[in-house]
Formats: sequence, C-alpha cells, structure tokens
Amino acid sequence: MLQKLENHPGEWDLVIIGGGATGIGAAIEAETRGLKTLLLEQFDFAKGTSSRSTKLVHGGVRYLAQGNVSLVMEALRERGRMKKNAPHLVKDQPFLIPNYAWWGVPFYTIGLILYDMLAGRLSLGKSRPVSKAKTLKKIPTLIPKKLYGGVIYHDGQFDDSRMAVNMVQTFAEKGGVAINYMKVSNLLKNDGKICGVNAVDQETGKTYNIKSKAVLNATGVFVDDILKMDDPATRELVRVSQGVHLVLDREFVPGKYAIMIPKTSDGRVLFAVPWHNKVVVGTTDIQKKSAEIEPVALDQEIDFILETAGRFLVKPPTRADVKSVYAGLRPLAAPKGEGKSTKEISRGHIIEVSDSGLVTITGGKWTTYRQMAQDVIDVLKNKFNMKIEESHTSNFRIHGYKENVNLDDPFYFYGSDEEKMLALVKQNKELGEKISDSLNIIKAQVVWSVREEMARTIEDFLARRTRSLFLDSKESVRISPVVAEIMAGELKKDSAWINSQLEDYRKVAQNYILQ
Repeated sequence: MLQKLENHPGEWDLVIIGGGATGIGAAIEAETRGLKTLLLEQFDFAKGTSSRSTKLVHGGVRYLAQGNVSLVMEALRERGRMKKNAPHLVKDQPFLIPNYAWWGVPFYTIGLILYDMLAGRLSLGKSRPVSKAKTLKKIPTLIPKKLYGGVIYHDGQFDDSRMAVNMVQTFAEKGGVAINYMKVSNLLKNDGKICGVNAVDQETGKTYNIKSKAVLNATGVFVDDILKMDDPATRELVRVSQGVHLVLDREFVPGKYAIMIPKTSDGRVLFAVPWHNKVVVGTTDIQKKSAEIEPVALDQEIDFILETAGRFLVKPPTRADVKSVYAGLRPLAAPKGEGKSTKEISRGHIIEVSDSGLVTITGGKWTTYRQMAQDVIDVLKNKFNMKIEESHTSNFRIHGYKENVNLDDPFYFYGSDEEKMLALVKQNKELGEKISDSLNIIKAQVVWSVREEMARTIEDFLARRTRSLFLDSKESVRISPVVAEIMAGELKKDSAWINSQLEDYRKVAQNYILQ
C-alpha cells in the first residue's frame, strides 16, 4: 500500500480521512464508482467507535417509538442489504422482550408488527407474542415472578471490526489504497480551496504531500479536529456520547435468544445479545465533553448495566462476572439548539461542505454505512462536477462472502478466507497449535492477520482481527507474549519491539478489565 501511494502519478480523485465504518464504506463506494481513492487512518482500521458497538445490524426499534419512521425504514433496508452482502458476518438474531406489565405484550406486539411491515420483503422474521411458559423456555434465566409473557422479534447481529477489515480488503481488491497508522497533519490549499493533505507515517515519521481533487472528513467523533484544521472559527458539528458494554459468560443468557429491555430508568433500551459464545450487555448514554481514542467506562455506567440486568435475571451479574468492559463514543450530529439530551439527538447522518471544499460526513450508525457512503459520493458528484458512475453497492459482495456458514465453527467469521488461513497449518504444523483454548485462537491466525489483514501491533490482532480483548480481557493479556513473538517474526522486529508492544498492550487492556 505504501509503495502504491509513493508510485501514484499525479493527484488522487479523493482522499478519505478516517478508517472506520463511514470512511471505509465511502472508500468502497468511491472506488467502485470510478474515483481513484486513498484512505488514511491515523490508528488502526475501526480502532475507535466502529469496533465498540452493540454488534447489532438493526432498524432501531427505539427510533420507531420516537416517530422517526424514515430513519427506521432506511436502516431496515440497509440491514437486509448488509446481510445479503456479507452473510458470513451478519446473521438473523431473534430477540425476546420480557413483559412484566399486563399491557406490555399487546403494546410491543403492535409496534413490532409495524416494524416488520416497514422491513417488507427484507424482514428477517415475524414478530409474535408468546406465553409466560414459552418465554421462560426460551430464556430460562429470566425472573418468573410477575412475568406476563413476551414478544419475539428479529434483527441482525454481526462482528463490527471483522466487517471493517473485510471492507478494507474489498476496497483494496477494487484498486483502492488504504493505509493504517498514517495521520493527516494538515490540509493543503490553493487559493483558499483544499487540494490535498499532509500525512505522517506513524511508524517511520516519513511525511507525504498528497494532492487530491477532493478530501472527505470521515473521522467520526474527531471530525471537529479536521474541521478546525480547515477553519479554526468553525462551529462544532458533533456531540460526543459514550456507550458502555459489559461482556458476560453465556450462562446468563443461554440459548439463541437475545433479551431486549425496552425502557430502562434512563429512558434507553438495554440489550443482552449472544456474541462469540459470550453475552454483550449494554448500553449507556452519557454526554462527554471531548473525544478520546481509548474512552474508559465510568463506575456509574458499569453499576447501571449490572443493576438493570440484575432486575430481570434470576442470577444477577456482579463485577466479578464481567469478562470485559468496553466503552465506545458515538458521533451524534450536534443540534443547532442547546438543551437536548444525547438520547434525543438524531441518529441520522449529516453531510456538510465547507467554503474551502472540505466534505464532512458524521452521525449515522453501522447499519446505514452503505447508504451514508452513497449519499456522500453523490454530494461529490453534484457539488464538484466530478465524473462519477451511478452507485451499485446495494448488491455488492464484501470480501469473505460465504453463505450458510457454520456458526459453531470457531473460524466461521473468516468466511471464504477460512480455507486459506487454515492452509498455513498444512505448510507448517506448528501454526495449528492453540494459543488460547477458551477463545479458540491458533497461531496461524496471527500470521494471517499480518500477511493478509494489515495487523501492525499486537493490539490490532487481539482487539480487532480477533476479538480477544473484548471477549476476555485477562485471557488476552495472558496470550499477548506468544502473539508478540509470532508477529515480531513476521514483521522482522526485535526484542525491544516485543517489550514495547507488551507494555503498550497491558496499558490498553487495563481499561477493559474490571478491577
């Protein structure tokens, strides 16, 4: 990728700053519509918000309650497309809403039948009420006292950072250039109009002057930093909201059904969703003053999730049960007027073009990444008079595409790459050795991540190429020395690099371990 950047003749059509869901989605959209596109990410792909979601591909039942029907319809349509285009990562997830009030079953049944109708032929399954006995049969860990019954509905579930990695591979296969650990340090201008970027390779310190017809700011919670680079006097575009998730063992929600609590004490919903043989429980919604790359869960958020989950489960989870805790920041489009709480701010996306020509996209959510990408490239077409083809990503297979994957296979999320990854073991039997029994990780995965998935640090592998840090933070620290040794061999690094990596990783992992 670096060679392609250095050998690129003349200017790029588009430089995208930010390698999360929005930036990578826009990169695929741009490249497939005929634009020579360069994607730059200052950390690792999906290091920020895009690896810290609730792991849902959903229309947003809560937005329906708020009356935002158009956002729900858009998200439901995109949910269906995401499942069709990446079936190895997106699956149908049945949910159950337990009802402890007599009016709950009819009320939520009516709302969810409307949800199904809005999805149309892209619906993942029919919503229906179930009796108390059937509710407890499907989720036996629910408190039976005062339970009236439940309502079943269907949404999608996926692995967010694996999706991001496969999307980068898709972009590269189409001829795009994507580079992680490349920080944009300045915007280049000619007569007040943006004509490219300055970028610094975070590994070598080498600087690049990159000329481009257009620049897209897709940096999520950090969009205001780039906007201020363009114009220090510009108003802030984003409100930062923090959401926290706890990861528990499957014993708390056994079986295939997820739980959705439709109204918590702070007016949000709480999910408990099966994911990679664990359960993700969340989330919270706390406004933050500023964005940071490694946000930390607050005690009040952790206690809120444990307390809320404990009101519905026979065995209330405690801090000792938490395998990992992770915090993510949402880039919510800042309202023009003040005084709105974060749960009231729109989850829709906004696109702005500054006087200098900097294009910025923010807001939105994982499920609608493709529609956001189409919208922003359409803006380029209309505002910049660029020769751009029509979009055809609505039926566009993501790298790794494989139908009917076996979800019991520990490597199912590699999709069509699984055979190639396991072929490494045939070449070298030692690569078949397990690094972690509980997380089902073998040495070949580390080698594959370096050679094929642009993993540059042990955190890249443990947090995003596999989900070890998110699934069992203490176990991920235990296996980190073995990962570091293998990566050092692949990347031709010395013992000083290994020690530095292990120290850096321990610092990051501390935020995921409940003391």
